[in-house]
Amino acid sequence: MALSSTPRSRVAVVTGGASGIGEASCHHLAARGHRLAVLDLDGAGADRVAKELVADGTRAIGVGVDVTDRAGLDAAFAEIRATLGPTEILVTSAGLVAFEEFHEITLASWNRVIEVNLTGTFHCCQAALPDMVEAHWGRMVLISSSSAQRGSPKMAHYAAAKGGVLTLTKSLARAYAADGITVNCIPPSGIETPMQHRDQAAGNLPSNEVMAGTIPLGHLGTPDDLAAAVAFLASEEARFITGQILGVNGGQVL
Repeated sequence: MALSSTPRSRVAVVTGGASGIGEASCHHLAARGHRLAVLDLDGAGADRVAKELVADGTRAIGVGVDVTDRAGLDAAFAEIRATLGPTEILVTSAGLVAFEEFHEITLASWNRVIEVNLTGTFHCCQAALPDMVEAHWGRMVLISSSSAQRGSPKMAHYAAAKGGVLTLTKSLARAYAADGITVNCIPPSGIETPMQHRDQAAGNLPSNEVMAGTIPLGHLGTPDDLAAAVAFLASEEARFITGQILGVNGGQVL
């Protein structure tokens, strides 16, 4: 079956859309003609990105919401449905990073990291799912981390949460394939983002030069590098790809 030469405009929801990978994903999806709902805990940042998209000719809204707040999320998706239409594409880029030695992780810290990175992803997928099932079409792209694949000594709670995102991807892909929904995951590594800069300033990550030295391609990636993969997995062209883990990492062996 030949693909349409004029791709359909769909409603894409991006969490963590106010900066970094999420922001870049919004712009790449908008470039493909999609309508965008920019979700972020930073409501002002979400509005800024949405206004930039609107200025470029994209229908977009910004919504300030915490992915751990199920009632707030359900209200956000209802607003999206009323303003832009049913959700057809979901990108879960919201996340929380923490650096702590394992023996120093408190239960409160463990729960918070799991709540944002894994349970927040669960909430978003459940909130978006009914629209996709009804349409018999959907794309979910879940953002994990290479920490989930190789482990991370000072980020056991983060790695565990992101590991859960990997297996959630595969479970949802199998569960909803018959409904025309694909679910794939990107665990990035070596992507230069504002979050990385904050962690470098705090002494939790090495310099760009040191990090680049571990990457076969010899340089760090950008949010646009990752967003290009997001846009592809959300496209019609990727209709036969589901349950996959796509490393965007410059060739690092994990």
